[in-house]
Amino acid sequence: MASGGTGDELVFFVNGKKVVEKNVDPETTLLIYLRRKLGLCGTKLGCGEGGCGACTVMISKYDNLQKKIIHYSANACLFPICALHHVAVTTVEGIGNTKTRLHPAQERIAKSHGSQCGFCTPGIVMSMYALLRNAPEPNMEEIEDAFQGNLCRCTGYRPILEGYRTFAKDWGCCGRAANGPGCCKTEKENSANQGCCGKRGNGPSCCMNEKEENAVTISSSLFNPAEFQPLDPTQEPIFPPELLTQNSKPLKQLCFKGERVMWIQPTTLQELVALKAQHPSAKLVVGNTEVGIEMRLKNMLYPVILAPAWIPEMNFVQHTDKGIAFGASCTLSLVEKVLSKAVAELPPYKTEVFKAVLEQLRWFAGLQIRNVASLGGNIMTASPISDLNPVFMASETQLTLASTEGKRIVTVDEKFFTGYRKTMLKPEEILLSIEIPYSRKGEYFSAFKQATRREDDIAIVTCGMRVLFQEDSHRVQKIKLSYGGMAPTTVLAVKTCQKLTGRDWNEKLMQEACHLLADEMNLSPSAPGGMVDFRRILTLSFFFKFYLTVLQKLSQQLNGNNNLSEMLPSSYLSATELFHKDPIANVQLFQEVPPGQAVEDTVGRPLMHLSAAKQACGEAVYCDDIPHYENELYCTLVTSTKAHAKIISVDTTETQSVPGFVCFISAKDIPGSNVTGIANDETVFADDTVTCVGHIIGGVLADTQEHSRKAAKAVKIKYEDLTPIVTIEEAIEKKSFFKRIRKINKGNVQKGFEESDHILEGEMYIGGQEHFYLETHCTVAVPKGEDGEMELFVSTQNLTKTQEFVANVLGVPSNRILIRVKRMGGGFGGKETRNTILSTVVAVAAFKTGCPVRCMLDRDEDMLISGGRHPFLGQYKVGFMNNGKVNSLEVSYYSNGGNSVDLSYGVMERALFHLDNAYNIPNVSSLGIVCKTNLSSNTAFRGFGGPQGMMIAECWMHDIAMKCGLPAEQVRKLNLYNEGDLTHFNQKLEGFTVQRCWEECLESSNYHARRKLIDEFNRQNRWKKRGMAIIPTKFGISFTVPFLNQAGALLHVYTDGSVLLTHGGTEMGQGLHTKMIQVASRTLGIPTSKIYISETSTNTVPNTSPTAASVSSDINGMAVYNACQTILKRLKPFKQSNPKGSWEDWIQAAYVNCVSLSATGFYRMPDLGYDFDKNEGKPFCYFTYGVASSEVEIDCLTGDHKNLRTDIVMDVGTSLNPAIDIGQIEGAFVQGIGLFTLEELRYSPEGNLYTRGPGMYKIPAFGDIPSEFYVSLLRNCPNSKAIYSSKAVGEPPLFLSASVFYAIKDAIFSARRESGLTEPFRLDSPATPERIRNACVDIFTKLCPSAEPGTFKPWSVRA
Repeated sequence: MASGGTGDELVFFVNGKKVVEKNVDPETTLLIYLRRKLGLCGTKLGCGEGGCGACTVMISKYDNLQKKIIHYSANACLFPICALHHVAVTTVEGIGNTKTRLHPAQERIAKSHGSQCGFCTPGIVMSMYALLRNAPEPNMEEIEDAFQGNLCRCTGYRPILEGYRTFAKDWGCCGRAANGPGCCKTEKENSANQGCCGKRGNGPSCCMNEKEENAVTISSSLFNPAEFQPLDPTQEPIFPPELLTQNSKPLKQLCFKGERVMWIQPTTLQELVALKAQHPSAKLVVGNTEVGIEMRLKNMLYPVILAPAWIPEMNFVQHTDKGIAFGASCTLSLVEKVLSKAVAELPPYKTEVFKAVLEQLRWFAGLQIRNVASLGGNIMTASPISDLNPVFMASETQLTLASTEGKRIVTVDEKFFTGYRKTMLKPEEILLSIEIPYSRKGEYFSAFKQATRREDDIAIVTCGMRVLFQEDSHRVQKIKLSYGGMAPTTVLAVKTCQKLTGRDWNEKLMQEACHLLADEMNLSPSAPGGMVDFRRILTLSFFFKFYLTVLQKLSQQLNGNNNLSEMLPSSYLSATELFHKDPIANVQLFQEVPPGQAVEDTVGRPLMHLSAAKQACGEAVYCDDIPHYENELYCTLVTSTKAHAKIISVDTTETQSVPGFVCFISAKDIPGSNVTGIANDETVFADDTVTCVGHIIGGVLADTQEHSRKAAKAVKIKYEDLTPIVTIEEAIEKKSFFKRIRKINKGNVQKGFEESDHILEGEMYIGGQEHFYLETHCTVAVPKGEDGEMELFVSTQNLTKTQEFVANVLGVPSNRILIRVKRMGGGFGGKETRNTILSTVVAVAAFKTGCPVRCMLDRDEDMLISGGRHPFLGQYKVGFMNNGKVNSLEVSYYSNGGNSVDLSYGVMERALFHLDNAYNIPNVSSLGIVCKTNLSSNTAFRGFGGPQGMMIAECWMHDIAMKCGLPAEQVRKLNLYNEGDLTHFNQKLEGFTVQRCWEECLESSNYHARRKLIDEFNRQNRWKKRGMAIIPTKFGISFTVPFLNQAGALLHVYTDGSVLLTHGGTEMGQGLHTKMIQVASRTLGIPTSKIYISETSTNTVPNTSPTAASVSSDINGMAVYNACQTILKRLKPFKQSNPKGSWEDWIQAAYVNCVSLSATGFYRMPDLGYDFDKNEGKPFCYFTYGVASSEVEIDCLTGDHKNLRTDIVMDVGTSLNPAIDIGQIEGAFVQGIGLFTLEELRYSPEGNLYTRGPGMYKIPAFGDIPSEFYVSLLRNCPNSKAIYSSKAVGEPPLFLSASVFYAIKDAIFSARRESGLTEPFRLDSPATPERIRNACVDIFTKLCPSAEPGTFKPWSVRA
């Protein structure tokens, strides 16, 4: 906290109010101060490392360099409170609220359905707000750039962009510039193009015609922009006048001392160099974007921090004869602004280096980081994967250093970086300024970077490349090739550069350069960071791109006095293009409610999420937002650092000396049972053996989170190592399996193979996935002081198991334990069972101390401890005919269950139920085995095994198409089920709409015409390829454990007519509470405004099933309906006696006549149950269907891909709420894009998880969604088996993103064909840039042969 420090007075403003803080601890961040000291909980903690944007605020200050007030977004989780002197902070609470008025930035995200769980919403609102303060009429590119540092896991981003593009001056109806190229209005007029709904404009089945021909009315309007209040820049809060007057006063040095760190902010260069001489190991901090992370995540301590933000000599911009000089404290945003202006104004030949810096900055972190991170800090961090240092090295940028001895100038060359994160600076020296040079005539410069994700991602390999030619020739006078990501430092390819000097720029030079680079830029197969082949290939690919780019520029410069243009085939040109993404275009189509439906009946209407406005204002309360209790303690977990080991000793001696320390808890403090878990195969605390890294051994309690963290780090544990099992392959080799092995067999597989024309065998690996809900696991436990009662506020999808496990560990009956859930900041299955590992520990801590105890996991802890989606290995043998018709399938699924059973059996069963996807396979033999390994137990995740099962089906389906030489869509269509067919588990398909979805998707996506265009594109481009795929899905709806398909509801009607509704489901952003209020509103015949849901709790509806399996609307909706019917039955006499009375009249009459106005409702899904041994029964109530078509473009040289277009047609029955359902479809689809193309969990061979936060683990960002994103809800398909003819929608759409994966595979096939490879090939999931590039076999991949497996120890393994 801020207190605990001494020193000067810190003065700043928050939301217009002055804050004067006398006791400041330099380790306190702005986020902690806002939440704890000021009680402003709208700003959220999502990751603590500036990678998710949930903590975004706006900083305003008077800038002496620019001589004006500047406003910019920043990450509060990294911003040191000490850096706030004379600064104004604006949080989400400061711009608008639900009591007075919402700011347009808040209103538009809420009304456009851009807020689901709402945890990321305040940060996104503040990024938009900061942009609007700087540009009240931004363009679409500026809006999309503003969100580079923000992540959302729920929405799929489309509704956020659609709501916010209404601010854009170039806003059009569909997201394209109004009436410009690609605008839906323009295209409607041009009948050759796509029309309004994606069909041919006004052609057959165009939505424009359907309105007249059919009774069904189609709408594409989920919200009405005309309702939005206009943005009035004059109404924004003013900059505090006091800070403007302070600006003219002389500054004095500031000093703040905390428990461990001293922060000194000098005002002159003399003071700074004197301090650096006095404290040579002190760190200079401007943005705290590196040091903040090192201290928090890497356990580093810097006792003295010097802040040079006020030193004039470090905050200047000067145009010199040689280039542009920047003070080392200048922010990257300022550098970007200055260089952009220079590029626009100066002759192009002078700005080659500037353009390269700008290209790197374009993809450098998020805007919030660039706004505060300094140019000098970026250089001095000396990261081996720095984006900018290779540019500075290749351009021979000059640096001015200063110390008490004076100044000296050095060049960034191959000697500047002396070792890992070390430079040639002496300990007492500081970096004063950086001069980025102009380029000369005949000089060319390029910079490249390849990362896992395009936006806000660290580089895998980065480079700066410069060549200077002899006058009027193409002979190399000087060349510099610098790389990051190829050594512990930024390196120069010295030998290669020497050999290329004096050579002509031609094909021969290119080939020799690649051979030289392959040799010089070699990596050990065990190199840290892994991806060794990929990194080596990238060094060559980047040079080839540079070679082509220079060739292109040279042929233009030398005015054709050469044959250079002939050396550049036209099919190679696209390789030189820089990454460019079109603005998002989208249309969402749904069936309007029938004419005559009452206005207050909201079922079927796109009603806004009922918490959206509160979420947009930061008023929605999440678990950690609950105000702190008087004597509350904080718990930090102590977890294993070994994957498999015996615990020899736990030494807590050093914790005693940590301020605020209270006690250490472990297994011996448990009053009840230490045994826990779904299969009773886990313990609350590890007792004598740990079975994964992250296994909970104990907990440390202290007065604050910071103190408990420090104390937890002081616990010393000794282990005796045991051999861990990490991967599926290791588990198969050692036969480490959980006991239950499932099989589903149908028909005669052997006979099927004998009758087949072809038999194919293969295997596919599908990686796991981290849930990355924006709100990590959180529990607040409050002991009640009598009879063992305890109240717990928990972020959980499963109140019943949480209650049961807490009661079990405390040794009390369940009736003493109250679990309460207001809302969650996302769940996705990750909070179905794994929250209990935290809740039980916190309950023991509260029991032992008698105090309320709180714990919210840090992102790295959460990712380490709580498990994720099961990795799968599928081995298949498939028999088929020449036309692609499948006869027989033999398949084995292996999943990595981790160290306990948890829900792994259920996940495997669902995978087996979905091994057919939507295809009719006459003969099936299948086997499902769960591997027991030394990883954190894997658990439920949206789709629950279904996506893995279906993915392997699509893998062999793709292989069949390639083997038969037939279009994949033709083979898929041929094998689709028909109405009335039996599945491999013998359930009859009723209301099977996949064929309808398929035809509609083919038509709306213009599939066949675009397929021809793709073939043409691929003929014309060698190094860029496009691909397309269309994929169906069939997803079974119900819990596969039959007794879980039950739900309860409790309905209270008060005498004023208001209704309090409670049901068994929890709200995690999926709009369940909104839908339940819609159901109750229609059933009771009253407006939604009269109905309220406060929370879900175990004392209102007992024995609830988890909010999971997509069935919550179905089962809770029916329970709500039944409770409403009970009330209506009781009200019937009063309605009959007073037919013209109001709802309030009838309620009052019932109350006066002593009629109960409280009712419970209950529902169970009928006739469910399945016998694996007999292969009979009915595992699912019904199925949800859908089809998606996707088009992608890959860069064959780097493995980058762009999602160009996706069309989805989804059967969700008669939608209860089209806005919520379309939001679920898009959100699931984008989460699936993550699963199949981006998100990769990486472990050390010893079982240690490397990917523990947004820095290393990449979920889709705003820029990853398809540029054209069309979603259509299938019309006229009511579902008789669920509430108001609706269907489940949460999980089924996720698998449709496999269309992106198989479109990528299709594009790779085109690339491989160029190298003469036409056989089926293996592509494991996710299709990361590494896998894409390595699969595009060419001359460069052949220069970098892989090391033989088994001859080295890899840096990372896949689980």
